[in-house]
Amino acid sequence: MRKVIGIDIGGTSVKAGLFTAEGVLETTASMPTGRLVGERAFAEVAGMLFGLLRERGARPGDVVGVGFDVPGPVDARGNVGFLANIELDADGLKAAMRKAFPQANLAFVNDANAAAIGEYWQGAGCELPSFVLVALGTGVGAGVVVDGRLVSGAFGTGGEIGHLTVVRDETRACGCGGHGHLEQYASALGVVRAYQEACARRGTSPVSLSGPTDTLAVFDAHRAGDEAAREAVSRMCDALGFAMAQVSAVVDPAAFLIGGGVGGGFDLFANELRAAFRTYCMPPCADARIIPAALGNAAALYGSAYLALAQTE
Repeated sequence: MRKVIGIDIGGTSVKAGLFTAEGVLETTASMPTGRLVGERAFAEVAGMLFGLLRERGARPGDVVGVGFDVPGPVDARGNVGFLANIELDADGLKAAMRKAFPQANLAFVNDANAAAIGEYWQGAGCELPSFVLVALGTGVGAGVVVDGRLVSGAFGTGGEIGHLTVVRDETRACGCGGHGHLEQYASALGVVRAYQEACARRGTSPVSLSGPTDTLAVFDAHRAGDEAAREAVSRMCDALGFAMAQVSAVVDPAAFLIGGGVGGGFDLFANELRAAFRTYCMPPCADARIIPAALGNAAALYGSAYLALAQTE
């Protein structure tokens, strides 16, 4: 039996999915990201993957491809650039996976690019000639698909819209070291921080938060009439709509797919985001659809698995 593994390395967790060669997701597992440096960390990742195989009665030799996606630029040769939100020894992880799965082809890809390919393969992008997948999670990224082809760029930074400057006078630094980047306002971290700051200005107490990325609690507070939460979500929509308008002027996609963990609240902010985009975009671009992605948090798993599988054909 031929199997392929997709691995989504995020800021808070490492998720893995075991697929058939036909693209059926059979089972998944996850673990905290931590520091992915050193043999002990690599052994933990390999152990999680071996567990998936045992669950389905498969062996390491059945794995023909292992695809990884990471929250940072990856060039066409699979070389990983800077990583703003995680600590990862990419070369060390590659070597460990080659040892664990000697018969498998390895693929490294940017996480948002992986999500875009996943949506193009099995999700909301199947019928679209061109689209931009906007991944809103611990960070912000995008995957650009034009005429059925992924646009990753000469240096692997195609789609890095999280690092578009949307506020020029911001003094607080982004994780990459820049200032005023979209990621600072539209990521899960950015939304929660904006909510806490709005509460402080208003002299109100924030709702209970499970952590610094708990946008679900902020969205629930918004639905319950919390004005500070409403302000935080509006700030996110304004910054994101502005950035999407800039992307539209360059790429002119037929649609924007909104995914990632923050994208789970799309029904709450969809109309406000569409209005912000149309405020800033050129008139001909205003007809671009803004719709939810279909595969949820599994999109990057599908895409990374697909790219690894494609190298075997």
